[in-house]
Amino acid sequence: MTTTTAVPAARQTKTGAVQAFVNPRQPNGQELLPWLPCTLALEIPVVNFTVGYLLELKEGALVCTSTHQSSDIPLLVNGVLMAWTEFEVVGDRLAARITDLV
Repeated sequence: MTTTTAVPAARQTKTGAVQAFVNPRQPNGQELLPWLPCTLALEIPVVNFTVGYLLELKEGALVCTSTHQSSDIPLLVNGVLMAWTEFEVVGDRLAARITDLV
């Protein structure tokens, strides 16, 4: 015969307040899924760009965007908007600084 013990989800204190029990062994999402791959994408819109312009691109060509230098750029994770970013130069690299989480 096996015996099971029920673990209460909450308890009432002397003052009447209800405290929830937190299971210290319950992992959070960061502990469960650190291995799960995802794709990050920064999208910069280029308006009035045609297939003709695409076919004319050569090495060293500049593509002008309608985005102002200080505009926030959307950060997508697997196609879902997760944050707004701004570009920043770090050493000889271009980086994206998160300005707002969605």
